[in-house]
Amino acid sequence: MQAASFISWILLILSVIGGNYGKQQLPPVILVPGDGGTRIEGKLNKPSHGPHVTCTKVTKHYYTMWVRIFSVLTPAATDCFVANFRLIYNNKTHTTSYPDGVDIRVPGFGNTESVEWLTDFHISKKLVGYYAMIVQNMVKWGYVRNKTVRGAPYDFRKAPNEMSGYYSQLSKLIEETYTINNNSKVVLLGHSLGNLVILYFLNQKPQEWKDKFIGSFVTLAAPWGGSVKTVKMQASGDDMNIATVKALRARSVQRSMPSSAFLLPSDQFWNKTEVLIQAPTRNYTVGDYKQFFTDINFPDGYLMRKDTENLVNPRKPPNVEVHCLYSYGLPTAKTLVYTKDEWPDKQPKPINEDGDHTVSLRSLEGCLRWKTLQKQPIYLKRFHGIKHLDMLKEDVVIDYIKSILVK
Repeated sequence: MQAASFISWILLILSVIGGNYGKQQLPPVILVPGDGGTRIEGKLNKPSHGPHVTCTKVTKHYYTMWVRIFSVLTPAATDCFVANFRLIYNNKTHTTSYPDGVDIRVPGFGNTESVEWLTDFHISKKLVGYYAMIVQNMVKWGYVRNKTVRGAPYDFRKAPNEMSGYYSQLSKLIEETYTINNNSKVVLLGHSLGNLVILYFLNQKPQEWKDKFIGSFVTLAAPWGGSVKTVKMQASGDDMNIATVKALRARSVQRSMPSSAFLLPSDQFWNKTEVLIQAPTRNYTVGDYKQFFTDINFPDGYLMRKDTENLVNPRKPPNVEVHCLYSYGLPTAKTLVYTKDEWPDKQPKPINEDGDHTVSLRSLEGCLRWKTLQKQPIYLKRFHGIKHLDMLKEDVVIDYIKSILVK
């Protein structure tokens, strides 16, 4: 009897040890999307139809405004979308608001659905999937949606100076996720603009809080020093690689977004002798933003740049463990060349340098500046020939993320 009891006791101890340590607990992860990577819903009660009588004036319910494929299938539909989706900048308060009669909300905070997929219809991971491939793989590794992997969507049109409400939510989400996962430190995983959103957040937090709640910061394709692509968005617009969208129609939305001004090339990464725009009558560098915005007849753009240019400092590290992932080896614009007929309303021809086809290598490598500025380790992983958005979809990237999370 004593021997049987002793064996039972040993088996109980082994089962407890096996349950707690035989399979190491996965660190909880919160996903923060980049520019365009969040589903946005709107509800309309407008005083007029807007640019066309066919534009919807009133809706009974919230509907998916971004991304809604039907919104950009025709020029008229695109005009309706632009009228509802652009922001209104107040140059006295230096804040933005929604158009009259347009109410906006970002659905699914804390859940993964609205950052996995940008539409209600999961028709194609390539077309409307965002974090979908990463999350589906994480589930295979043992993650549980909305418990051990969660989403923190936000209105990507805004810059961190207008996101105090979001940051309060994010702080609570991190603390809640830590608690419901046995007091496990949280991994923050961002893509593109989302990494700057996270960096600003971490820079505001006391070290004691970060030491308790944050395990690491995994960054995918971060534009630490901005991107020349945003200069083109301000000057002549960008068609977002959608065949039915005309860049000039998209420009009014892109100019209205403080996040676009936030992502303009930084003078910490580009010097004042490097030409960003080669126009018929003069060249523009990072030292010429005021004149640039004057010449394109958009002076509020310069105010938005001044509002946002110092929100993050490349010399101020997050002071948490960092895994910095990015791609190189693809032609990426460093100078935009406009002829007399093209300036500023038509698309320029780029002179390229190395990067991920959206962000230059010099900007992607900004995380390297922190190596001597923080005691926490910084791990670097370079991938060759993967486009900016494809960093969310390529197996080799996802496998590397697995190596970080699954020990």
